[in-house]
Amino acid sequence: MIDRTDILIVGAGVAGLYTALKVIAFNPEMKVTVMAAAPLESGASSVWAQGGVAAAFSEGDTPEQHAEDTMIAGCGLNDPEAVRFLTENAGACVTDLLRIGVPFDRDEYGAFVQGLEAAHSRRRVVRVRGDGAGRMIMRFLSETVRAEPRIKVINPYVMFDLALTNQKHAAGVYARRIGGDTPVLFSAAHTVFATGGIGRLYRDTTNPFQIRGEGLGVAVRAGAKTADCEFVQFHPTALDIHADPCPLATEALRGEGGILINGQGERFMLKAHLDAELAPRDVTARAVQEQITAGERVFLDTREALGAKIKDLFPNVTKICLAAGIDPEFEPIPVKPAQHYHCGGVKTDLHGATAIPNLYAVGETACTGAHGANRLASNSLPEALVFGAAAAKKIAESNITAPTEAPLPPSIGVDRLQAKACLPQIREIMTARAGVLRNEIGLKAGLADLDRLDAQYGGAAPAVNYLAAAKVIVNAALSRKHSVGGHLRTDDPASAGS
Repeated sequence: MIDRTDILIVGAGVAGLYTALKVIAFNPEMKVTVMAAAPLESGASSVWAQGGVAAAFSEGDTPEQHAEDTMIAGCGLNDPEAVRFLTENAGACVTDLLRIGVPFDRDEYGAFVQGLEAAHSRRRVVRVRGDGAGRMIMRFLSETVRAEPRIKVINPYVMFDLALTNQKHAAGVYARRIGGDTPVLFSAAHTVFATGGIGRLYRDTTNPFQIRGEGLGVAVRAGAKTADCEFVQFHPTALDIHADPCPLATEALRGEGGILINGQGERFMLKAHLDAELAPRDVTARAVQEQITAGERVFLDTREALGAKIKDLFPNVTKICLAAGIDPEFEPIPVKPAQHYHCGGVKTDLHGATAIPNLYAVGETACTGAHGANRLASNSLPEALVFGAAAAKKIAESNITAPTEAPLPPSIGVDRLQAKACLPQIREIMTARAGVLRNEIGLKAGLADLDRLDAQYGGAAPAVNYLAAAKVIVNAALSRKHSVGGHLRTDDPASAGS
């Protein structure tokens, strides 16, 4: 079976859907196919984004200040040009979302209600219904896509190989219907990976089931370049309620005065960083993990800062807590670090183009260089929007509107049973060896374990893609000998005692 289209977008989160809409806005003659692993609004990490969209809207704020905060959070390893592009265009994307109906929170004067989050020098996070930004943005993007006849959504399909021509140009993907093994070729002039991050390669993650690093793995196997893959961001306040995936207690709770305490009631972040609970995520996650490693439980305490107001201001968090038997008005919320975001990924330029001709990557799959060693809170949604729009413009201006060369057959087969046996082992290895705290001995042991799994399960997809993604992360972590941002090497002398 072959399905042909002008533009194939693999992934249906904010990055994928927004890119699809912008392609046809820039070039109404193009036809777009969006491949999703689940029904719209249900399978993307974007749905779970609680914070909002960081953009310089408040009085006195500027894109330059937003850029400075982004560079500081990223430990200066960001690409300054990518940071500038992100911060200068974030506001326009918010305005674009308003056009399709996204109901961003406003005050009595009509101004945006903007929250304060960690490592921001001022309030600049535009919210939707308190902690519902991701869910509401996805709702309106999904409705707009469904109503657009030039965009076709196909699901549930999962990509397992990139379709390449003899010249090694991308020509679509090979995919399988979920629950099946029969390959289907989706042929396209331009292919966009918007498959999200790597969450399910770790035991504890805030990412949904479908986010397993397959976009990264497929791209690596096809010869794409990667960057910054060692910088895995762990959110410090995932709810510790034995759920998989881990529900998230948004950073905005700390922005409103919530504090972190251990089982003894000690507010340990006062010793960890000058900004205490508003320290960058890597610092906070490290401090929380060190408490847990020392045998303590950790809690996010909002009782004094918010009290009963938490139920109105943060309804999603409240709902999750109550379902777990925790009333945050009267009880502190148990938390732990969980894999949340991948700052690295498939290396792209400012227009989403990868090293493989006709292959683009947007959103968390991509590494634009905007995040550096640690993503600034609520910069993920604007990155997906800004760079998704840039990729769409580049594609829409192309003269190529139909596949020009038949692709080669898939390079790998499918074995779902092997993948089912392999993935739990990968998750344990990555958590133990390439988690919040890592060192050379552990990373080398982890790589050896992954090589062993590769020999056992690496002959077929999707396991081969999980393993390719995991190994590029571990190898990158081995190559960077010193601690920086989301990469903490406990064997780095500068990290001793941290």
